[in-house]
Amino acid sequence: MRRYLFDQILKDLAKKMVFITGPRQVGKTYLSKQIMTQYDKPQYLNYDNFTDRKIIIEQTWIQNSDLLIFDEIHKMKDWKNYLKGVFDTKYKNQSILVTGSARLNTFRQTGNSLAGRYFHHRLNPLSVRELIGSVEPYEAVNLLNEFGGFPEPLLQSLQLSKEEALAESTRWKNQYYTDLIREDIFEFSRITELNVMKTLLEILRTKVGSPLSFNSIAQDLQVSPNTIKKYVNILDSLYIIFQVRPFHKNIARAILKEPKIYFYDSSYVKANEGVVFENTVAVSLLKHTQFLQDSFGKNSYLHYLRTKDNKEIDFVLSENETPQKFIEVKLSDKQITPSLKYFSTRYPDVESIQLVHNLKQEEERDSIKLLNASRWLTELSA
Repeated sequence: MRRYLFDQILKDLAKKMVFITGPRQVGKTYLSKQIMTQYDKPQYLNYDNFTDRKIIIEQTWIQNSDLLIFDEIHKMKDWKNYLKGVFDTKYKNQSILVTGSARLNTFRQTGNSLAGRYFHHRLNPLSVRELIGSVEPYEAVNLLNEFGGFPEPLLQSLQLSKEEALAESTRWKNQYYTDLIREDIFEFSRITELNVMKTLLEILRTKVGSPLSFNSIAQDLQVSPNTIKKYVNILDSLYIIFQVRPFHKNIARAILKEPKIYFYDSSYVKANEGVVFENTVAVSLLKHTQFLQDSFGKNSYLHYLRTKDNKEIDFVLSENETPQKFIEVKLSDKQITPSLKYFSTRYPDVESIQLVHNLKQEEERDSIKLLNASRWLTELSA
């Protein structure tokens, strides 16, 4: 399976360095090795490998390699200045690809050693659009709900019996989240209260799709609200969850309001089928907006909308701080929600959509489109 960033990364490599970040085990190394096949003399170097590390430090790779891939190089001291020097003195037709964990993205944002020398792409889990050709869109949504969009458990589900696939998926998740808590969270933040973080993660699994009350969770865990905010931001930085903030033209006001949280892995959500489906749509919309940002420089973002009297829209897609689409997500309900009717009337220039997973016929009522969710998700940019 060729990942959705393949073509754009190839174009960008001809101009600058390219950074690929994303969740652990989302397929960054697999994508890098796919890209290697397009070069005559590529060289893959992983800083975690002792032999590769020596080559990196001493810069003894084949000098006329047309593609250098540096994996986990952010673990090297002063790695940004190192890459700056490599890029500024590289072989004329040499491309440089840098991949790594969430820490690479965080450290990338500090300092300006690499300013103007790279493009950044965020690799997200598999989506309905990427699964076209493997399964039908409706079945793709069901698979994403049940197994999540991480390649290993999802692609195994296409090859094994249902019982075997579920068993393997459970084993994968148990190991994945154990490693995240034990290794990544501790190494990333040096947090010693790992039990609190583990309990917070379990609580968040039940809070998907609702505005998050930091005060309420803080009381449950007997820590301060600021500590909860800090921990949630760490989970966000490590690509375990992502936060969707309310839409408001005044960005500062939006930041002060409660975010909603979603997991990159829909199958990890502890909730009813409707909430899990909403999470799957959220991941797809995030992937869509980030692809537009990273590949085309668009000012495209994902929000939700809520008024003081609790009229709420699940998702808002905006561009240049202007709402483009209001989106409600339902598992089976074909009755247009009152909130969508309210906002559709108030903002007639914004496209209003209710996505329904189990829908026999699409309709349009009073300028509100009632659409088949799986079909619509195939039309996103990624």
